Amino acid sequence: MSSPAAPETHRLAVFPAFYKVAGRRVLLVGGGHEAPAKLRLLAETEAVLLVVAPEPSDELVETAATVGATLEARAFAPADLDGAALAFVASGDEAEDAAIAAAARVAGVPVNVVDRPELCDFYVPAIVNRAPVAVAIGSTGTGPVLARHIRARIEAMLPPETGALARLAQSFRGTVARVIPDADGKRRFWARFFSGAVADRVYAGQEREARAEAARLLNGIQDDAGFVWLVGAGPGAEDLLTLRAQRLLQEADVIVHDRLVPAAVVAMGRRDAERISVGKAKGAHSVPQDRINDLLVEFGRQGKRVVRLKCGDPLVFGRAGEEMAALKAAGIAHAVVPGVTAAVAAAASIRLPLTLRGVASSLVFATGHDRDGDTLPGWAGLALSGATVAVYMGKTVAAAVAARLVEAGLSPATPVAAIENASQPGERVLAGTVADLAALADRDDVAGPVLIVVGDVVAHADLSTAERLAAAPASARFAAFAAA
Repeated sequence: MSSPAAPETHRLAVFPAFYKVAGRRVLLVGGGHEAPAKLRLLAETEAVLLVVAPEPSDELVETAATVGATLEARAFAPADLDGAALAFVASGDEAEDAAIAAAARVAGVPVNVVDRPELCDFYVPAIVNRAPVAVAIGSTGTGPVLARHIRARIEAMLPPETGALARLAQSFRGTVARVIPDADGKRRFWARFFSGAVADRVYAGQEREARAEAARLLNGIQDDAGFVWLVGAGPGAEDLLTLRAQRLLQEADVIVHDRLVPAAVVAMGRRDAERISVGKAKGAHSVPQDRINDLLVEFGRQGKRVVRLKCGDPLVFGRAGEEMAALKAAGIAHAVVPGVTAAVAAAASIRLPLTLRGVASSLVFATGHDRDGDTLPGWAGLALSGATVAVYMGKTVAAAVAARLVEAGLSPATPVAAIENASQPGERVLAGTVADLAALADRDDVAGPVLIVVGDVVAHADLSTAERLAAAPASARFAAFAAA
């Protein structure tokens, strides 16, 4: 029984197809301003490129040399079309474009004329290149900008390693055909190949391990090995999540997340993914770190794909070292996906240069406590030498930190900024001096995570909307830089 025809409005005026051009000549005629861009696009293929332009621009000459195309500075001749797979015209002159397009049709060579859809036999799509995988987005010449926007979204969805995964699959294709005779078995194998441990390892850059997993799968071992990703959720803003983090959230079977990771970020995961809050917050760990380590190992042994979602960057005060050690000891494959750490997000919010020539040439990330809960003085000497110091989780120990700094010799008038909920809708900025830090711990209206920046670079930040750290004016120096 035949399928009903598509509604008229859903029918395409073109048929999408991919031309074979490897080892064949593709002709580009003309030296118009679009010619170099078209040549760069063609250079992403294995075609033999010939460029004919009477007066090639310097950019076209340089591009041809860079991509290995043959460039002939002369007028077009119909013989240039002999044996060509495709022809592209970019002269920029309407009459010349039309004449060359007509010659191509006489020669039976499909032709595309830049910016003249009425002269085209085919349109050039926006291309996502993950060779040998390619995605082409076309709008039949009606909306090239829309096609580019769609391309950007697909670029974000497809990891750069997609091509490597396709090449690995190709290397197994013949063996799979011999070892697995039935069609259903092949389908099951490739489904597991492209969405399980093999793909996880390719995407993590572990191609040798991926090949071993593929061989293991082919040999009939059905219990997929798990994989754990330690993923940085950034400071909280959803659009500061990396593209890789977004993709992994969509692929994870289990998401193990900290309490401070916003619900909107956790919700970016697969709908059917198991979500486990381990509730880690300073001074109130609802799940001990050892139990979190055990959870990650347990899920890994079950063959799960796990995202361990942490605020900021996993490797900056995220206790990732302990989790990686546990996973390594258990033989569970894992990888780290970096995130925007709080100090960088806070600095960006107030346009604060964490390093600045002539002011600060070094940067210290510090925490207000050591493992036993004592206030750390170790970095005080670095602050004295002019380093910018970013103190994480510092609200409750702000007074002790200030006292240690002053005791070490730092001027009480050194500028300070405290950023609460950096990059999030409830972000607040408080500014003052080291002398004002003691007041921060007593402020009941500051309840979110706070990042404190200490150093002369604070005087170069945009503090036009900052509140005072202390209720009373702190110092003449604060008044000067806050008004700047």
